[in-house]
Order: sequence, then structure tokens, then C-alpha cells
Amino acid sequence: MIPASAGKVGHDARGARHGRQARRAAAARYARVKQYLKGELARGRWRPGARMPSEAELVARFKLSRMTVNRALRELKHEGLIERVQGVGTFAAQLHRVSSTLTLRDLHSEIEARGHRHHAAVQLHRAEKAGAGVARQLDLAPGAVVYHTLVVHHEDGVPLQCEDRYVNPAAAPGYLQADFARRTPTQYLLEVAPVWEAQYAIESACASAQEAKLLAIARSAPCLILTRRTVSRGTPVTVVRLVHPGARYQIEGAFKP
Repeated sequence: MIPASAGKVGHDARGARHGRQARRAAAARYARVKQYLKGELARGRWRPGARMPSEAELVARFKLSRMTVNRALRELKHEGLIERVQGVGTFAAQLHRVSSTLTLRDLHSEIEARGHRHHAAVQLHRAEKAGAGVARQLDLAPGAVVYHTLVVHHEDGVPLQCEDRYVNPAAAPGYLQADFARRTPTQYLLEVAPVWEAQYAIESACASAQEAKLLAIARSAPCLILTRRTVSRGTPVTVVRLVHPGARYQIEGAFKP
């Protein structure tokens, strides 16, 4: 006789496996739409400013849900490749906008698009008083309350990014209520405070002692470090430091006029 507990373990394992397969399938479906549109844009099918297929047309063409198609269009818009005007349509972005865009990539979507598993380990999630540097970047008075999160993102169990972020409560009042083990801070902030402008810097440097420990790398290991400040409708939203082990991550991009 097979113990009941053994049957339950087997059932749970099958359920987890089916869940992973479903997530990979969903990521592959949305990535298919996104890659199709990016490929056609690269080939020049739609000139800058030209109308592109509507969401409804893409739903019919690929036989996918509106939610799946919308996700692909939303990411292309965030990457600066298309423009969407509510009630009017979707258009190829103007070249000067594409060439000057730094993609605000959501790591969760990036990892799932590769068919891999994303996991976020939240190390810190609290309100605290802003130091002088953070207050200056968020246009707040020193000592004003800010939201602070520290999240380590993993790809298939391997630490890929240490995200140290400060958020202006006025721009995202519900930030502390969000579950960042289930959705990334980037996903949340792009929804509640769409980016109007951003300043960023990229450098090659070593991680801090805490960051090296969280990323499971040597203190002397070279890292790719990106710091970014974003603004929405004139209000500073967030300043974030993103640290990636140099041997595990690279920034990719291309521009073709």
C-alpha cells in the first residue's frame, strides 16, 4: 500500500511541474508576438510614425488572448519602439526617440522570455528617513519619509541582480503594500507612475560587501552597475542602484536608422 503522504507529494510535484510548464508556455506566446513586431520593425515594414496592426488584429492573427497581446505591446512601448494613442491606434516610434531610449527592462519578463524561472528574494521592505543624497534626488527634505526596498533577483536559482531602490511616497503611495516576491518593483512602478523622463549612469565596478554576499560573488569580482532616477509627470518617482555580476549579465541593444 502506498502511504497517503507519498501520493500527496507526487501530486504536489506534478502540480508544480505543470505550473512551470504553463508559465513557460505563456511567456513563449507573448514573446512570439513581441518578436514578430520587433522583427518587422527592424526590416522596415512600418516606417516611423506609420500605423501598425491594432491589438484586435493581433489577437485574431495569433489566436491569443487580448491580455497576452497587450503585454507584448506594452513592453514594446516601454522599450521606445512603438507609440500607442488611446482610441487612435499603435504607431512605429520616431527614430530620434528610438535612438535615445534606454530600455527600462523588467527583469522578470526578460528571464521568462528566455524560458527560465525568475525568483525574487526580498531583503528589505520598509519606510525610513531619507539621507541627504536620496532626499536631493527625490526632491524631498532631508529626513523626509521614503520607501526603501532591497531585492535580489534570481534566474533559475542563480543571483542575477541586486536591486536597491528608494521610492517617493507621493508618487507611489501603495508601494509598501505590494508583494515584491510575486511582482517586481519595476512592474509595479510602471503601472502606477509611468515614466516621463529618466537619468541614468552605467559603470563597471565592484559590489559593496553586502551586495557581494547577496549575489554570492567575490568582493573583487567585476560588476555592471546601473543607477537610475525616474520622473513621472514632473514628480520624482524613484532612484535605484542595480548591481549585476559581470560574468552573468550584459546589456544588449541596437539601433538601425
